[in-house]
Amino acid sequence: MKAKMTVNKAYEIDKVDPRIYGSFVEHLGRCVYDGIYEPGHKTANAGGFRADVKELVKELNTSFIRYPGGNFVSGYNWMDGIGPANDRPKRLDLAWRTMETNEVGLHEFMDWANEVNADVNMAINLGTKGIDDARNIVEYCNHKGGTYWSDLRKANGRAEPYKIKTWCLGNEMDGPWQMGAKTAEEYGRIAVEAAKMMKWTDDSIELVACGSSNNSMPTFASWESTVLEHTYDHVDFLSLHCYYNNRENDLKSYLAMNIDMDNFIKSVASICDYIKAKKHSKKTINLSFDEWNVWYHSNEQDAKIAKEAPWSISPSILEDIYTFEDALLVGGLLITLLKNCDRVKIACLAQLVNVIAPIMTEKGGEAWRQTTFYPFKQAANYGHGTVLTPIIDSPTYGCEKFESVPYLESLAIHNEEKGEVVVFALNRSENEDIELTVDLQGFRPGLVTEFSEMSGFGLKQVNTKADASVKPAESKAAKVEGDTLTAVLKPLSWNMIRVAVK
Repeated sequence: MKAKMTVNKAYEIDKVDPRIYGSFVEHLGRCVYDGIYEPGHKTANAGGFRADVKELVKELNTSFIRYPGGNFVSGYNWMDGIGPANDRPKRLDLAWRTMETNEVGLHEFMDWANEVNADVNMAINLGTKGIDDARNIVEYCNHKGGTYWSDLRKANGRAEPYKIKTWCLGNEMDGPWQMGAKTAEEYGRIAVEAAKMMKWTDDSIELVACGSSNNSMPTFASWESTVLEHTYDHVDFLSLHCYYNNRENDLKSYLAMNIDMDNFIKSVASICDYIKAKKHSKKTINLSFDEWNVWYHSNEQDAKIAKEAPWSISPSILEDIYTFEDALLVGGLLITLLKNCDRVKIACLAQLVNVIAPIMTEKGGEAWRQTTFYPFKQAANYGHGTVLTPIIDSPTYGCEKFESVPYLESLAIHNEEKGEVVVFALNRSENEDIELTVDLQGFRPGLVTEFSEMSGFGLKQVNTKADASVKPAESKAAKVEGDTLTAVLKPLSWNMIRVAVK
């Protein structure tokens, strides 16, 4: 089949905020313990952090990491994770029914984030804690010195402030599963008071208010509206969370789930703009899609572990082993986030290591790349610059969940600094090539410098420690003639094409 995308240098969506390629580390399962941190491992540094994992995180190029939760944060006392590690208390984590040792705390994580070149999006506890705790952690992390909390930071070994820029005002506070869950009115009130005190402590920070836990919550939309009525003047972002699955084994619907993500984003942006108009405000609230991924493979195993081994330390929970079809969907979700980069400035793939993650580890052994590692890596490394407005002409299909789905999902990004246009493309067809034509109006395109494709694998094929063969390969099936790029996209394929432009 044939499909065409037209882009013009003059028609832009917006510049990509590097924070859109964020990830998420929660004290959950083996994400921290036996994930990024494993003292005694053959690659561990003096602080106990695995060097092999660190190198994979750097390869993935995650610019921004949300920490320490997640559901975990709603019962977390951040002061448990400062001071001498041997003196730190062990606590029951009610969110995941596990034991938290607090070996890794604020200082250790901040040092590790610096080593992997990532900024931190720090979440605060607005479940079992409150506004005084919120302003104290900002003072501890960001104030230069001469106060109780900043001097305590110095006494704990960190002379200079961490200067954490972005902070989350709690996590999924609408969810009945959340410790300290609240109504929209209750959350709006505590969030605005926490926001005021945090910004009075450090007026350079940016704040993310909690949106709905997902777009199927019974209070969706009314929650956003009420929370923003309280917080609009004091916050900078509203959060979105959503996970996708293929429990029905319906490939056509599954590979189209980024349409659901797009609808979710546009709905929340509309609510933000409604409150903006209602308040006669000149300020625009942007979006933080700070939890997104595929999550369903591990559900049965998680239920078994929760029943048979509660209160264990770093159990193997939420360890989805991702398939080739999952990698295709992740590619499509990345395209959708980029198409909405005028409003989505932050996004966090949840999570980073072992727990619904692109990186897996074996305790005492190897670390490897899951199938989903590669679309994210390519986007995070090459998806920078300005997203161009795409006009796409593609054949479509219908499915159980969507009436009309284009076989081609694609966009183009102009990286002026590197002198290239990068095209990301997903072919949803199960058995037909797409003969893609990209009309690059306003550019003087040169050679195709790279055409990378993930294709030809079994839909349920996974990567393992022994066989990690589901990964991109080089293709020669792309060329430039005049102002036109042509390429052949194989059936069920994720593709990246880089074109030099003058």
